[in-house]
Amino acid sequence: MLLAVAAWLTIFREAELEPRARQLTQLVVSMTNLTRVALLAAQPELRHHLLAELSDREGLHVYPADDNDQIVPPPPLPLPRRIATLLQERLGADTRLAFELNGEPGLFVSFRIFEGTEGDFWLALPRERLERKLPLQWLGWGAAVLLLSLAGAWLIVFLITRPLRALETAARKVGAGETPPPLPEHGPQEITAVTAAFNQMSANLRQLEDDRRLLLAGISHDLRTPLTRLRMETELSVAEPEARAGMAADIEEMDRTIGQFLDFARPQDSAGTPAEPTDLDALLNDIAGRYGDRVRRPASADFSKLAAARPEALRRAIINLIENALRHAGTAEPVDLTLTQAGNEIVIAIEDRGPGIASGEIERLKLPFTRGETARTGASGAGLGLAIVERIVRAQHGRLELLPRDGGGLSAQIRLRCS
Repeated sequence: MLLAVAAWLTIFREAELEPRARQLTQLVVSMTNLTRVALLAAQPELRHHLLAELSDREGLHVYPADDNDQIVPPPPLPLPRRIATLLQERLGADTRLAFELNGEPGLFVSFRIFEGTEGDFWLALPRERLERKLPLQWLGWGAAVLLLSLAGAWLIVFLITRPLRALETAARKVGAGETPPPLPEHGPQEITAVTAAFNQMSANLRQLEDDRRLLLAGISHDLRTPLTRLRMETELSVAEPEARAGMAADIEEMDRTIGQFLDFARPQDSAGTPAEPTDLDALLNDIAGRYGDRVRRPASADFSKLAAARPEALRRAIINLIENALRHAGTAEPVDLTLTQAGNEIVIAIEDRGPGIASGEIERLKLPFTRGETARTGASGAGLGLAIVERIVRAQHGRLELLPRDGGGLSAQIRLRCS
């Protein structure tokens, strides 16, 4: 907007240059011709009296020209240059224009009434005639117009950007797994169309989420109920202990696999539960206490152990990693569950002494339905454990790292931002 106003002022000044130059030239030519006629009509001995009378009564100052006159030419600006050109066209090519004569400032124009050294004169005019002074009220009106233009531009930008900011906020909420309320559909046509499309997309996602919740509830009931009956029938009808134990183990594995499927399909935002400051030290102590001697809690450094997290989802992720470590590393040595701080992150580490994971396998094992090719593959499962943990940790704005442990084994680290 400021550039547009500046450009408009520049164009305005350029557009008025020619009319101003011609107007001033016409004034100077008229005064010069009148002075020339008056001097020609006066007797030579009375010309000095005529010049004095013109100065007193009409404010016209005319000086005889001399070869020793010290003159200062006008500055190389567009208006003086154009006036000089027009004066030479109207009064003759020998017409001169000066901004200073013998130390006296002004606008001086030379003219000749007859040939000879005494026939040249200077007509003096106030230099202010070349300066265009804008009245104060014009400046006030100009400032008011500029302020109104800026206010209008700001209002237009605000009306356009406000729905865009709301759309951006809602899109970020959708990306984080939340369900924002419908956005108001008003404003420019293009923005209204985008907002309507976003509201439709959000409604479709919300309906899809509701259908998925209903489907998960149905799967949990329709699959686990037959498994429960099958487990009871096995206990009652199978006589051989080995066969009964094998069938029970298969049923438990099926139930665990179904549980993994449900955990992976379950939304990881805990149904919209917001993150809250969580005492991680107390959470880890509670989890470790349930495993007895199989999970060890080394002493942690004394620091603030609060992190913004969803406690139940985080508990599920930690238990998944502990179960994974116990399943693959065995129970010969307990799993270490530690809590440390690294910069602005809190690190929850689940460390075992198992066979570990090759560095080239780490990212692949985080994918769903993926299992390793090393000794860890001897365990059962659907290959969803690490994928579930990865989804839970990402939903809490954290990250999961799988690193080799010093002395052998694996260190699975959940890194969360400090509260």
